[in-house]
Amino acid sequence: MNGFRFLRRGHLANFLATTALGLSVATLSILGPGIAAAQGAGAIKDPERARYYDIYKDKRVVFVPVFMGLDLTEGWSEVMSQQAKRLGYQYEVRNANFDTSAGVQILTQLLNENPKPNVVVIQNPDVTSYAKIEKKLEEAGIYVIQLNMKSLTMTTGFAGADATVIGETQAQWVVDQCGPSTSQKIMILNGPTTAPWTVYMQEGYNNILDKHPDVKVVARQSVGNYESSKAKSITEVTLKQHPDLCAIMGVWDIPDLATAAAVKDAGKTGKILVSTSGGGGEVACKGLKSGGFDHYVSYDVPGQSRDVNDLIQMAMQSPEKPGKLKVALYTPLFVYTQKDAESHQCWSVDTLHQ
Repeated sequence: MNGFRFLRRGHLANFLATTALGLSVATLSILGPGIAAAQGAGAIKDPERARYYDIYKDKRVVFVPVFMGLDLTEGWSEVMSQQAKRLGYQYEVRNANFDTSAGVQILTQLLNENPKPNVVVIQNPDVTSYAKIEKKLEEAGIYVIQLNMKSLTMTTGFAGADATVIGETQAQWVVDQCGPSTSQKIMILNGPTTAPWTVYMQEGYNNILDKHPDVKVVARQSVGNYESSKAKSITEVTLKQHPDLCAIMGVWDIPDLATAAAVKDAGKTGKILVSTSGGGGEVACKGLKSGGFDHYVSYDVPGQSRDVNDLIQMAMQSPEKPGKLKVALYTPLFVYTQKDAESHQCWSVDTLHQ
């Protein structure tokens, strides 16, 4: 009863305050003055931050693209550059300029430099030309990250689209459109013969088309180094030979703008369907909204850029030697058609942010 009166008389608050003060003094004496001061100010230092930012000091990353000046390479490079500025490491581009021998020479120079770069990001022109030197770079202590176009050699990291799945996605859509009520004739436009975007994508095409023997590939040709003029001329010739063609599967959106132009010139837009793929930038919107592209598989350059930046950070933080840890990040794909062309948000280099 006395205890009840104690509570009722308002002494509870004083009792709790006194008890809390005693506990606080005891706790602070255990934790020490540094933590006590931080808690008193309402803040605690993140113990990981200093180590995290120190890792990037005096580090260097080099990007070796097939060719700069494209929406893909400019987009990737912009976001990689943004991260380099934020974290304080050096970033540079060595452009192979659509010359494989020049690319090999650039990679050889990087291998022999002193000091060597810490990370080299490589866009492979084909599946074999850089494979051996990529292995040598990692043996020399340089982390190699491959971007979107992968060689036959897996290195520390790969960020990019699964070209086989792109091929399957395109082929399945074309098969669905080119049923028995159509000619069931299709054309395939490839890139360079041994390019990842040809050989891996071709596997995807075959995975679907082999199940549908009624769909006939009446032409399968290379547009060289993704050349618009070749894409257009090949399409023009094929349309004269097969005016009842049902669909075209193209290798990449930039040359396929020319493919679509040839279809338009023949008065066949919307009748002969064009399926292509790309990074989902302004070229995608141009092709879709003009009616040139009927089906588009996007591998999302902004997302890929984030992934390659994550792999760069992973490589610099890794305690493992280059090549011991191997991480692949295949890009989620997005599919667009004429039905959702207006709602598709296309990126440009100016709108890219890390």
